[in-house]
Amino acid sequence: MSESGEISEFGYIMELLAKGKVTIKNIERELICPACKELFTHPLILPCQHSICHKCVKELLLTLDDSFNDVGSDNSNQSSPRLRLPSPSMDKIDRINRPGWKRNSLTPKTTIFPCPGCEHDVDLGERGISGLFRNFTLETIVERYRQAARAATAIMCDLCKPPPQESTKSCMDCSASYCNECFKIYHPWGTVKAQHEYVGPTTNFRPKILMCPEHETERINMYCELCRRPVCHLCKLGGNHSNHRVTTMSSAYKTLKEKLSKDIDYLIGKESQVKGQISELNLLMKETECNGERAKEEAITHFEKLFEILEERKSSVLKAIEASKKLRLDKFQTQVEEYQGLLENNGLVGYAQEVLKETDQSCFVQTAKQLHLRIQKATESLKSFRPAAQTSFEDYVVNTSKQTELLGDLSFFSNGIDVPEINEEQSKVYNNALINWYHPGKEKADSYVLEYRKINRDDEMLSWNEIEVHGTSKVVSELENNCNYAFRVRAYKGSICSPCSRELILHTPPAPVFSFLFDEKCGYNNEHLLLNLKRDRVESRAGFNLLLAAERIQVGYYTSLDYIIGDVGITKGKHFWAFRVEPYSYLVKAGVASSDKLQEWLRSPRDAVSPRYEQDSGHDSGSEDTCFDSSQPFTLVTIGMKKFFIPKSPTSSNEPENRVLPMPTSIGIFLDYDKGKVSFYDMDHMRCLYERQVDCSHTMYPAFALMGSGGIQLEEPITAKYLEYEEDI
Repeated sequence: MSESGEISEFGYIMELLAKGKVTIKNIERELICPACKELFTHPLILPCQHSICHKCVKELLLTLDDSFNDVGSDNSNQSSPRLRLPSPSMDKIDRINRPGWKRNSLTPKTTIFPCPGCEHDVDLGERGISGLFRNFTLETIVERYRQAARAATAIMCDLCKPPPQESTKSCMDCSASYCNECFKIYHPWGTVKAQHEYVGPTTNFRPKILMCPEHETERINMYCELCRRPVCHLCKLGGNHSNHRVTTMSSAYKTLKEKLSKDIDYLIGKESQVKGQISELNLLMKETECNGERAKEEAITHFEKLFEILEERKSSVLKAIEASKKLRLDKFQTQVEEYQGLLENNGLVGYAQEVLKETDQSCFVQTAKQLHLRIQKATESLKSFRPAAQTSFEDYVVNTSKQTELLGDLSFFSNGIDVPEINEEQSKVYNNALINWYHPGKEKADSYVLEYRKINRDDEMLSWNEIEVHGTSKVVSELENNCNYAFRVRAYKGSICSPCSRELILHTPPAPVFSFLFDEKCGYNNEHLLLNLKRDRVESRAGFNLLLAAERIQVGYYTSLDYIIGDVGITKGKHFWAFRVEPYSYLVKAGVASSDKLQEWLRSPRDAVSPRYEQDSGHDSGSEDTCFDSSQPFTLVTIGMKKFFIPKSPTSSNEPENRVLPMPTSIGIFLDYDKGKVSFYDMDHMRCLYERQVDCSHTMYPAFALMGSGGIQLEEPITAKYLEYEEDI
């Protein structure tokens, strides 16, 4: 890349800086060497396209060399490219600079270098560091950054006698800075030096021409697309790039410049989106902090409840033990007093001995009776000694083994909250979106949060909208037409929430939903068609009248179509409606028709005329086969026998395998009255199956026709009442 090209590249970046779209502070991390963690100094470009300081490359290679020479040394633990390393000796640096140097190698071999940027080993080739390009563009940006950081620090003139004056120019050819006087002296007018290129004061001087590191006398003039590096013509003719695809430097410059400019413009254009995502992340951080504090408070509350229960149980257990202890001590105290009385019986014995000395029988008997009872009681106590209570409290040992096991398994309740799953079969979108989900776990959640957001066409994600729901379904309204929306659900139990469910993507209809019912008056044949009370479902029945008409089959009788239309016409705008065809239906036609065409059809003698009598009658699929008039006032498609038949077209393949599709579960019709276009959609995937022009000069009506057994059910708009009805079912 030429010097002017690099200056232009830098000028583009500085223009962004001047406009305030990129700040110096923001690009600072791009100017830091991944090895020394400081601003780049003479950066070199590695084969992996990462840059590293020239000095850092040497230090890392020397450290790796030392680690291989002395595996057990401490230096082997300092070989990480992420560490700031001590300066190597000059003899080792000279040895590394020699081409072909490799650790533990006596012959020229390739050098493997661990890139600190991507942490992959890269091959420096036989020339080693000498084969690496110096990143002058990055070096210029770093120098400008340094100047911006030290704007108050002046660059002094290199040629002034002390004291030097502040420089005003720097000569790129002389690699020196000059004040005004010295510049005039050393660049006199009319000499060769007067033609030198000069710039503002700088300390960053680089060669005007980029030379090939392998062929030092050759200029770089090509770019190797395989190796992604500049090369000279000798590299292409007989060097390592002889079999590689190369391009001119100007072409490579233009291509890379356009890519870089587009990428920068894209990033700048996405500034609002990034700010929105940062705001969303900040909100999520605040929500996480609040939820974390709330979870801590609830955990403390739960443990405090456990503590209260334990304290209560502890108090009751201690009271029971204390009461038992007191009762036993009282019994022992009573027994002690009794036996204490035995000690006092020594006087009783003496008293009894004195009583025995009484000779008067009457007096003796009077006294001896009571004395005998006392002595007998004392004698029995001595014969049968038994403690009045037990000293063991084995019955009062608290068994906490189960509780200890439960407390050991105590964990967060969130482990018990399963991720809710969205029921894709029951979730759909029409005029509104109906989202159903279920909770697979045994533990029921207190509430759910339904999140949804629109997905732009360039996959740009907008912020999530949240709706709190206390059930397992929700109707989401006010969605934009013809847009993709993502839906997901998470469950809440208290303040603990489950992870979000898998996202469900639904595509909204291309236009507002058109509400109508079947018309029971205009053209309705109650002999063949059966309409329900709500007028949103019609069935065709092949009854007794058809059997009677079968007598005329020998004279060319054909069974005709029975028409039924919507009770509301369309005179402007875009409209969309959907319906379901019963799988057992033999033949159903659906689409749009003008008021004039409907009057023509409904006046036809339907029991005596062949459906092919009029080419554009629309009475069967043959009408589309023979008429390609783009201005016809009707369009009907044929559905039946679980198939969807695409009408023939002069611009597409008319082979049967390309025209017959499986019948969708639900079919949508989109009419753009102003543009005169009608489209048929597969509602399951909101995919257009067929579209064509239609003459909308008159009022257009939704039109249907049935033949044989069949049924049509109009899609019911999704509302809150619809949701209640679904839940009742």
